[in-house]
Amino acid sequence: MQPSQTEKGAQGIGMVSVIIPTFNEEKYIADAIKQFEKLTIKHEIIVTDDKSTDNTVAVARASQATVILVPEQKHRTIAANRNEGRRYASGEFLVFMDGDSRINDVEVFFKHCLERFEKEKRLVAITARLRVLPDLETFVDSVIYDIFNFVLGVKNNLFHKGEASGKFQMMRATSFDAVHGFREDLVSREDANMFQKLARVGSISSDNSLTVFHFGRRAHKIGWPKLLWIWMRDSFAVAFFNTSASKEWTDIR
Repeated sequence: MQPSQTEKGAQGIGMVSVIIPTFNEEKYIADAIKQFEKLTIKHEIIVTDDKSTDNTVAVARASQATVILVPEQKHRTIAANRNEGRRYASGEFLVFMDGDSRINDVEVFFKHCLERFEKEKRLVAITARLRVLPDLETFVDSVIYDIFNFVLGVKNNLFHKGEASGKFQMMRATSFDAVHGFREDLVSREDANMFQKLARVGSISSDNSLTVFHFGRRAHKIGWPKLLWIWMRDSFAVAFFNTSASKEWTDIR
C-alpha cells in the first residue's frame, strides 16, 4: 500500500488522527473531510480506500485529505482497512469514523473529548450517541437509535463490557496498539469487539453529551427488519462461535 501524500511520522502529542475507511463513497467523502476544516486542534485526515470502483479517491484527493491509502489488493474486512490507516497515523489519539458520519461542531466536540482524556487518565476510549440526520430521520429510526444509545450507555458506562459502532470511536493510540487493533478476521461486530478489548485495559465511555449523525442509508435501503436480523445474527455468531455470520464487509455496510 502506498500513501498519496504524507507518511507516518513521530506520534503527535495531543494530535488527533481521523481514519475514514471507504469503499465507493464518492457522494459522502468530500463532506466527511470538509467538516474538519474549522477544527483548530492539530489533526490529520487519513482516508483508507478499499479499491473503490467509483471516484472516491479522486474526490478525497481534491478535498485535501492528509493521507490517502489505496491497497494493491482489496482488504477482506473493514477491520483490516482501519488497521492499515493506523499504521500511517501520527496522532496520540485515533478517531475511526464512517464516510457518512457527521459532527455538528467539531471544535466543541473534540475539545470536550480531549479534556476528558486529559482529566481521566484511565480513560482509553470514547464513543457517542448516534442519530440519523434530522432531515432524513424517520420515526422508526428515532425509536431504534433511542434503544441503541440506551444499550451503549448500559454496556459501556454501567457494566463496562464494551459496545460501539464504527460510526464513531475515539481512543488513545497506545491503547489501540496494546490490544493489537481491530480483529481482521471479523467481517462484522469488529467495532464492538474493539471496545470489548479496550474495556480490559482501561476505562471506556459512551458520552451522552456527544452526538454523531449519519445518513441511515443501510436501514433505509434494506429496511429495519432485515438490518436488525443481520445485527442479531452476527452478534450471536461472534458471541457463541467467535466468528461473523456475514462473509463480505462491503455487503453489510
